Amino acid sequence: METIVIVGGGAGGLELATRLGDTLGSAKRARVVLVDRSHGHFWKPLLHTVASGKCDPQVVELAFPAQALEHDFEFVQGEVLCLDRAHQTITLAPRHGKGSDGACRTIAYDKLVLALGSVTNFYNVPGAAEHALTLDSVADAEAFRRRFNEACIKAGEQGTQVDVAIIGGGATGVELAAELSTSARALAAYKVHALDPDRDIRISVIERGQYLLPQLHPQQSQRAARHLRSLGIEVLTGTTVAEVTQDAVIDATGAVHRADLTLWAAGVEAPQLCATFGLQVNHLKQIVVDASLCSANDSQIYAFGDCASYTCPVKGAAPPRAQVAHQQAMFLADLLTRRNGTPRPHFRYHDYGSLVSLGPQSAVGVLTGAVTGKSVRVGGAVAGLLYRLMYQKHMLSLHGTLRVATQALADWLRARILPPVKLH
Repeated sequence: METIVIVGGGAGGLELATRLGDTLGSAKRARVVLVDRSHGHFWKPLLHTVASGKCDPQVVELAFPAQALEHDFEFVQGEVLCLDRAHQTITLAPRHGKGSDGACRTIAYDKLVLALGSVTNFYNVPGAAEHALTLDSVADAEAFRRRFNEACIKAGEQGTQVDVAIIGGGATGVELAAELSTSARALAAYKVHALDPDRDIRISVIERGQYLLPQLHPQQSQRAARHLRSLGIEVLTGTTVAEVTQDAVIDATGAVHRADLTLWAAGVEAPQLCATFGLQVNHLKQIVVDASLCSANDSQIYAFGDCASYTCPVKGAAPPRAQVAHQQAMFLADLLTRRNGTPRPHFRYHDYGSLVSLGPQSAVGVLTGAVTGKSVRVGGAVAGLLYRLMYQKHMLSLHGTLRVATQALADWLRARILPPVKLH
């Protein structure tokens, strides 16, 4: 059988492995292998909820082995070290732990799909990589949460304040700021720290552009800024960061913004690993692909999602967003099931809009009709509901309608029928 190896179990990679397993794997037409260095999948757009303490990643993380068993693909945990295109193999780092022989592992492929996602781009700003935290992974988000909680507790004991600087006014920065403000108030209510969240915890969002959320209409961006300010968050637009130090952010005018914690959410690029494969990459280390998402250098290698550079003839360069990875995963799931020799279709990206969370009950964004192409601006509680439904759509891609509906019904019944647990 043909072996299709998918490297990266993010939103797109896991959806592709699931779809190919349900078609090619279950019919024994191909061996589908998913490779990821982690044991489980966490939907990256929810990382800000982990960083704020709202979400426990262990509750929503999806174990790769369980998904592989249910959908007829194989899962191999390991970090990719190199690619041998001549022999069509990838090399993985040795296993760790008991029983490991310390040897590198090799996996042969007939077709290779790279879905390696993205990492933070510091744009060579002095001190940023050394002193700023990031939200590239669950581990990063949990590290930020611990640092924030520890800073609040320490400041409460010493009678000082906590300053948090979030660099980047895109979706990640705005969503984290809103959730962090809510989290600070919850921690104070539960007496986790002795700070006044309105007076002693200062959160600022620093954005180089004129508006927050540049992907949205300026009116929506201004609405988001007003909402953040209503939460006591300082919004600094038109501010370029020149340097990051251990306890401050210095902008291009020389102004110093005190920061006990600095989080960098100002941009992404492909992992450095992408530049080591001998494939054509752009200035962001993204693998250059053609209209069929095939590498410009190798017809047996595909790339998609944040690690790939795809330019739509109508929409232009595809942005690093979850809906792009989802659409490309569904496209490749169809393309890779076709018989060899059949013409390859061309991918077309459709922008269905964007939603950004502004806290537990609110969001802002734009929805674009699939047929009409008209855009509708949404906000408030309605947008908040639509935002929460995005995660359910991702779950539908992984589990199907029946299982997601059954789980939702079970959760509803559990919340309303089971008696409350008494704590003694």
